[in-house]
Amino acid sequence: MSGPRLKTIGVLGGMGPEATGYFFDRLVANTAAGADQDHVPVVVVSLPQVPDRTEAILHGGRSPLPYLLRGAEALRRAGADLIVMPCVSAHYFRPGLAARSALPVLDLLEETLEAVRRMRPPVGTVGLLATTGTARSRIVHDRFEPAGLRVLVPSGAEQRRLMTAIYGKRGIKAGFTEGPPREALLDAAASLVRRGARAILAGCTEVPLVLRAGDLSVPLVEPMDIGARAAVRRAGGRLKG
Repeated sequence: MSGPRLKTIGVLGGMGPEATGYFFDRLVANTAAGADQDHVPVVVVSLPQVPDRTEAILHGGRSPLPYLLRGAEALRRAGADLIVMPCVSAHYFRPGLAARSALPVLDLLEETLEAVRRMRPPVGTVGLLATTGTARSRIVHDRFEPAGLRVLVPSGAEQRRLMTAIYGKRGIKAGFTEGPPREALLDAAASLVRRGARAILAGCTEVPLVLRAGDLSVPLVEPMDIGARAAVRRAGGRLKG
């Protein structure tokens, strides 16, 4: 007899495409499977044309929400049972998406908060590596601080360098993960640790394309990995570990 039906994960991606590919890899890597058939079904909609989230959050640029709603509807028609967005900045628009989507939208920030609260030894202060939109919107602060977790962000100069590392002509979104982009992320993380961070939160989904846990003196908290595990669990798959 076959087991219970696995739900289909809908990945609302393209923000950016390489991060979306990495997220799919994490779905596969976190699934305990002895055969192809043990993996959860996944459909991906990649919409790189979603307007820039930081521009929309900070400067009144075009709203990503209509594009996210279009992507969510495409996932519904493709047979998805739940949606996950592998983009932290896009979670600024998650309430509007969740209110109008026919499918449940996994909350990456809530899943990450719960993972941090379970860490041992306890983490009281988290350093945030994220886009300026995520940092200034305080979407991470607003979740973590009520739970008793302090959130540190880079200095102004460090944040500008971080944005260049992500968005620059030779930045992560352009496919460059070594040299200056990696140096900028390592320097920003080291500065946050010196200021008291006991974990570094990869609050931009491009960060795990460059940094790994062994690069830092404190734990690296990866919403991509945490979100992948949460999605597999909700879809009825078996998790590794």
